[in-house]
Amino acid sequence: MTKIARYMTTALLLVSSSLALAGMQDEIEHLLRFVESSGCEFERNGTVYDSKEARSHIERKYDYIKSRVDETDDFIKYAATKSSMSGNKYKVTCNGKQKTSAEWLHDELSRYRANPSAAVVLE
Repeated sequence: MTKIARYMTTALLLVSSSLALAGMQDEIEHLLRFVESSGCEFERNGTVYDSKEARSHIERKYDYIKSRVDETDDFIKYAATKSSMSGNKYKVTCNGKQKTSAEWLHDELSRYRANPSAAVVLE
């Protein structure tokens, strides 16, 4: 392989990696906005929190574990699925229906990935 080809390959890998990281950050930010704007109730270790408190908690956990997050699924797994202390799963109640936060967030991530331009941003 010529020197120029090696440089081009390296440059393409760096650009590709940067784009993947940007895509992951967009997905995580979407999920955080989704949590906050959902109006759903979040149960963590037996206490129910509103959606704004849930976003704040998940965001704090994410800031703490960022180095272990290589993809959006890691964000859900490590920051938004269960208590690090008790191991209890987080639960979400929306319109009287309860799901685990992992299932709820994976469902939303699938919807977002299918059509990111349709994502509604509520402020």
